[in-house]
Amino acid sequence: MSTTAGLKFTAFKPLLADYVLTMPRGATIVYPKDAAMIVGVADIFPGARVLEAGVGSGALTISLLRAAGPTGKVHSVERRQDFADNARSNVDAYFESAPENWSLVVGDLQDQNFDSEYDRVILDMLAPWECIDISARALRPGGVFLAYVATTTQLSATAEALKEDGRFTEPESSETLVRGWHHEGLAVRPQQRMIGHTGFLIQSRRMAPGVEVLARRRRPAKGAFGVSED
Repeated sequence: MSTTAGLKFTAFKPLLADYVLTMPRGATIVYPKDAAMIVGVADIFPGARVLEAGVGSGALTISLLRAAGPTGKVHSVERRQDFADNARSNVDAYFESAPENWSLVVGDLQDQNFDSEYDRVILDMLAPWECIDISARALRPGGVFLAYVATTTQLSATAEALKEDGRFTEPESSETLVRGWHHEGLAVRPQQRMIGHTGFLIQSRRMAPGVEVLARRRRPAKGAFGVSED
């Protein structure tokens, strides 16, 4: 193909990353690097029952639906009607119709009723630590809880809430940094710009009722719990 000025180009069907980076958005999207990690770290498998809260523009929802497949289901909860409407439009446009295995409700996650219905709970919201109890009630034993947060303050609050709840394993956290590389013959070097911090992932597993949560044994850092007074 070529432009009217004679510039030639090759056209491909857009990849998922191309679509989510250019689709209409009302809220900040979960970027492809984080969506890929969420699908992998939370182990979203074909047939998985996934509860998602904080739909935003629907970027992560699309990845969850693709990973869960037609035999799985994704139930999304979004507080804002305008975000929900935009997400529904983006998801429907990507799949070229409304996915039959997706349901979307507008409201607070804490107001929903669940009872061990889901294999995975994925939260993308300002205060996921307020939703630990409902997440525990929604998850089956062994299910995965994962929250996507932007700041260390949110990360700390969520980690402490998981520990204090008593129904989850010790949480683990990470962030993903992506650096591209330039290569022309033997001239191989990192690109000057990279995709740095976008968010943290914190995940944990739902314990079965009555099973003791084992504390991780480690030596605390100096000053982690204040200065002792001797």
